[in-house]
Amino acid sequence: MKTLYGIQYLRAFAALAVVVFHAAERTGEHFAIGAAGVDVFFVISGFIMWVISDRRPMTPQGFLLDRIRRIAPSYWLVTSVMIAGALVGLFPNLKLTGAHILSSLFFIPAHSPSTGEIWPVLVQGWTLNFEMFFYILFAGALFLPRRWRLVYLTAIFGSFFLIGLVFKPASPVLNTYTRSIILEFLGGVLLAELWIRRWIAGTSLGLAFVGASLVGFAMIFLIEADFNETICGPLAIALVYGMVSLEADGSIGRVPLLTYLGDASYSIYLWHTLAISVIVKAAGAAGLSATPTIAIAVIGGTILGTAAYEFVEKPLRKILSSDLFKPSAVERRPS
Repeated sequence: MKTLYGIQYLRAFAALAVVVFHAAERTGEHFAIGAAGVDVFFVISGFIMWVISDRRPMTPQGFLLDRIRRIAPSYWLVTSVMIAGALVGLFPNLKLTGAHILSSLFFIPAHSPSTGEIWPVLVQGWTLNFEMFFYILFAGALFLPRRWRLVYLTAIFGSFFLIGLVFKPASPVLNTYTRSIILEFLGGVLLAELWIRRWIAGTSLGLAFVGASLVGFAMIFLIEADFNETICGPLAIALVYGMVSLEADGSIGRVPLLTYLGDASYSIYLWHTLAISVIVKAAGAAGLSATPTIAIAVIGGTILGTAAYEFVEKPLRKILSSDLFKPSAVERRPS
């Protein structure tokens, strides 16, 4: 699969939006719309998984192993850093229990003993619970012939959504996996099918989708409207559709910095809050106001994330992609 630069740029901007959101939140400022980067990530995830499965057939086992190798090691490392920091008193507000640590490491939604929210030890890891849920359901689709996979995914995601809508389950697991936000993965899958079939808008309409989406996000921020996936999900889908439409039309070129930040977006997402915590505390002690503190925290969080990409994620990926970690006859099946 060739690099889709529009998708890379969206990954970069989505990660940076989340960094700004957390930096502003820690200083008491308002930038809740930055959290919509998660909605964009979920749509992109559905898009990429569908395109990859179409271009590079894999067994369900091979797909899951590939995803676990890609997602879990870095997440486990950051979570371990958080646990170690809490044990030595660096994070006094972080309360630990064995059950919550295990549920965090194994991507099982559970109530945090610190806040009562359905969050893992590393708070932003809540999105990875959704990602792993999506990967499991997507692996199920790979057991089916190509023509039935989209029907299966639509039915299974629709069913979970309807269960949440009708029954409003209280358990952390069902409460999580029946939220309407899961439909963003399905939206990405549907966009990918349009992309594969070349049922894509032209340049003008693509720009209109991108512009309308950005205006929508800006309006949510400016009028401080209710912030939820019911609003942000469709906007994220429109944004991704517009970008891939421009991509198909050849209107998007390569911008090296944004391409690199797109590659590093996962590490930026995982690690940035550690840098933000340190910088905000130091800035408070130095008497800095909110605006410079946010700017420094965003820069620091991004730098730490890119460093983690270079010195943690990439080496781990290289090790785990070696033959030692590739079971024979699992990774691929004949087309």
